[in-house]
Amino acid sequence: MSDLFSLSGKRAFITGGTAGIGRAVAEAFVDSGATVIIADIQDGTQVAREIGAAFVHIDVADEASVAKALQRATELCDGKLDAVVLNAGVGDVGPTFEETDQALIDKVTKINHWGVLYGLKHAPKHMNDGGSIISTSSMAAFINLPGAGVYSAGKRAVTSMTEMAALELGHRGIRANSICPGYTTTSLGSGEEGQKICEAFTALGRVATVGDLAGVFVFLASKASAYMTGQSLKVDGGWHCGPTGRLLEIVTGSSSSPS
Repeated sequence: MSDLFSLSGKRAFITGGTAGIGRAVAEAFVDSGATVIIADIQDGTQVAREIGAAFVHIDVADEASVAKALQRATELCDGKLDAVVLNAGVGDVGPTFEETDQALIDKVTKINHWGVLYGLKHAPKHMNDGGSIISTSSMAAFINLPGAGVYSAGKRAVTSMTEMAALELGHRGIRANSICPGYTTTSLGSGEEGQKICEAFTALGRVATVGDLAGVFVFLASKASAYMTGQSLKVDGGWHCGPTGRLLEIVTGSSSSPS
């Protein structure tokens, strides 16, 4: 059982790997023994050097860039990949559908939806049988907040594509799962509003840190999750469980269910 969560000898590719959740996952994978390639639209050479990884450029909104980055990753690793983490994303929210301009629709959809689609399309041919694809979705795929319509649609698409990829790749033993964080302290931001929401809505009463999430990615990349595929794991501090006592107290003045 000692090697159940080990990634020793595994090769991993992580988009959006220079900061936030992606960097935390990359560090956790390195610590677990994997050879790691981080991919990002911004230069991650220094980050890669700091964490013991390698860097390739990628624009997940561009299909040719995704295909090229995956090919380059296999060259740097000197072999096919065992884990692919499709994590790159943007968190643009705020406008209602009526207020959303086309530029925002294009940006969010191309990165959050198409970016994962391109990864699912091109990663398998660069992967060993028995590998793991992990996509970063969001609790926005399940819980709607006004003004997050385009973002939520893209993240819900990720959960749907995860299930489809699980069906299509199962014959090779490649597993496809997604992780759905709630508000998390990253540059995409939880902010003061996110903190207040988490204090009232989550069972744990706090915003997630990237460290709270990284271990779940390691689990899904390791043998410990060998019979899990097509799943979208809610890592949300219990937000999905229902109204908390604190929320009830805010709304009704009592922390228990109304009689």
